[in-house]
Amino acid sequence: MSTIRCDIVTVERQVYSDEVDMVVAPGIMGTLGILPKHAPLITALEEGELRLKKGEEEESFAVSGGYMEVRPDRVIIMAGTAEQADEIDEARAEAARQRAEQFLKEKPPDMDRAAIEGALRRSRVRLKVARKRRRRRTLPQERIQE
Repeated sequence: MSTIRCDIVTVERQVYSDEVDMVVAPGIMGTLGILPKHAPLITALEEGELRLKKGEEEESFAVSGGYMEVRPDRVIIMAGTAEQADEIDEARAEAARQRAEQFLKEKPPDMDRAAIEGALRRSRVRLKVARKRRRRRTLPQERIQE
C-alpha cells in the first residue's frame, strides 16, 4: 500500500513528520480524508481533531485551526497549535474549559467574546482528543479481563 508524507508544523516547532496511510483533517467545510495521490488542494482548517492512520495505528492531534496543503505525495499542515493526544494535560484543558464558560456567563466588558468562544472551542477539542486516547488505552485491557 502506498503512503503519503505528512508534516505538521506550528510557529513554534515541527510537531510531526512521517509517512502515513491516511490523513483525516477538520476542514472548515467538513472533515477531509486525504489518501496518497490526492489531487492538489489548499484549504483552511478549523479547531478539531486531526487523525493520522498508519497501518493498524491511529494518532490523534488537537489542532486550533490553520491551513493544509495537499500534494499527491505530501500533506503539510500549518496549525496555530497542534498537540498530540499524549501531550494533552486533561486537567489543564478541563480548567481552561471551565474558565471560558465562566467568562461567557459573567460577560466581563473588557473581554473579547470571540476570543473567549475560541478558547472554549479549543479546550473542548483538547478534552475530546485526550479522552478518546484514554478510552483507547483502557479498552484492550478491559477485553483481556473479560
